[in-house]
Amino acid sequence: MKKKYLYAATSIFCWSTVATITKLLLGKLTSIQVLWISSFLAAIFLLGAIIIGGNAKKLKSYKFKDYVKMALICFPGTFLYYIFYYGGADRLPASTAFIINYLWPVMCVVCACVILKEKVTARKCIAIGMSFVGVCVVAGGNFANMNLSSVIGIILCILGAVSYGVFTSLNQKYSYEKPIAMMISYFVTFLLTTVVNFINGDLFIPDGIQLAGFAWNGMFTMAVANTLWVLALKEGGTARISNLAYITPFVSLVWTLVVLGEPIKFTSVLGLVIIVAGILIQISDVNKTKPIDE
Repeated sequence: MKKKYLYAATSIFCWSTVATITKLLLGKLTSIQVLWISSFLAAIFLLGAIIIGGNAKKLKSYKFKDYVKMALICFPGTFLYYIFYYGGADRLPASTAFIINYLWPVMCVVCACVILKEKVTARKCIAIGMSFVGVCVVAGGNFANMNLSSVIGIILCILGAVSYGVFTSLNQKYSYEKPIAMMISYFVTFLLTTVVNFINGDLFIPDGIQLAGFAWNGMFTMAVANTLWVLALKEGGTARISNLAYITPFVSLVWTLVVLGEPIKFTSVLGLVIIVAGILIQISDVNKTKPIDE
């Protein structure tokens, strides 16, 4: 298996647990509290990986302005994305929030067209339209329980998807060492959330069970998954690799059913299928013009 597919597969497995672990952590904590500890562990994990991998010298090779740029490049993916997604997940069923947030593969393509100047095609436009139809179907399945909080949750999940699309495009545009850039950005996220939690009086010491959840969330769903995904996109291209991510929400539905006991709704599956169909339609453009590496 080529590295880009191994990177993508590992990211997909880790991401499939996001909805479940997030809902468990948000049961007693705020979204800022969850991001606070998780981003700290993500930064520490990546720093350790950088040192063990023998790349510590590269940390000294960058100037202060480079570190500032790294933080800004990754900010949409390491801060805004989680703030929006956690906020949405706190207001919606775990499976619903995750499926709506799954607009992000299409948003990666949209942002690539805007930021990286990739060609806009009819298929990409159809894919965007289908993805939003899918979101409407998923949201419609919760219409009976719809209220202002649910609407805000849907909007936040969509904004999270847009943030991640911006993040992936910026990471392809600039050539900084990806693990280092991610580590710096998670550390900045930790500092920002520390300030917010201090002001709100929400600083706390996690218990053993919470710490285990934070460890998985920070080290694997954040540090490992996002870093490997960026590397996969770098080696394989946005549209080509993004299509692999359609597996994630189906696996995630199984996790939410088994661990959280959330029933799998027909509208959730139907909406997800429509979103995935849109993703597959837009990547067919790439398949027609570029050979897919084996």
